Amino acid sequence: MNKLLYAVATGLVGAVVLHIIIILSLPHYTGRDAYTRVKAEGNSNRFYALADKPDTAGLANGDPYLKVAVCHFDVERRPLRLLAPRGPAFWSLALYDANSNEIFSMNDRTSVSGNLDVLVANPVQMARIRKTPVAALTESIIVEAKSNTGYAVLRAMAPQSSLEEQAASFLEDAVCAPVEGL
Repeated sequence: MNKLLYAVATGLVGAVVLHIIIILSLPHYTGRDAYTRVKAEGNSNRFYALADKPDTAGLANGDPYLKVAVCHFDVERRPLRLLAPRGPAFWSLALYDANSNEIFSMNDRTSVSGNLDVLVANPVQMARIRKTPVAALTESIIVEAKSNTGYAVLRAMAPQSSLEEQAASFLEDAVCAPVEGL
């Protein structure tokens, strides 16, 4: 009986200590999620190129063969359009919600004619778009976002130093902007 009481008491004390540690360490981890870091890059609806070393938000481009840019958005009022002209040999786009769940991804081989042309809309906006199709969106890939906020990660491959300028130019020319009139 004493052994059982000792085991229960030890378990309770261990649980209390564990909960205290978790509660005290929580402020250390708050605000360090990917969405918060992308938001810290600057204003919404604009691509920000990431450098090789971590910036003030703690984001960095960790792959020497890729150039990376991020953009955070809110589609509550208007849908978002992601555009870029034909780019380097390989590029990819990934869309995430504010909880860093991937909601969509594509690359140059799955795009229409190699161009980036994506429209991100919430369910209400999607219903409106389906009701009255817009001619300007005939070649756009339309993505329904369940939540209004999120971020996009655009990557361009540059496996050789001679291709870095083309990849950087592709990211600079990329547009992440709300759509008027939808």
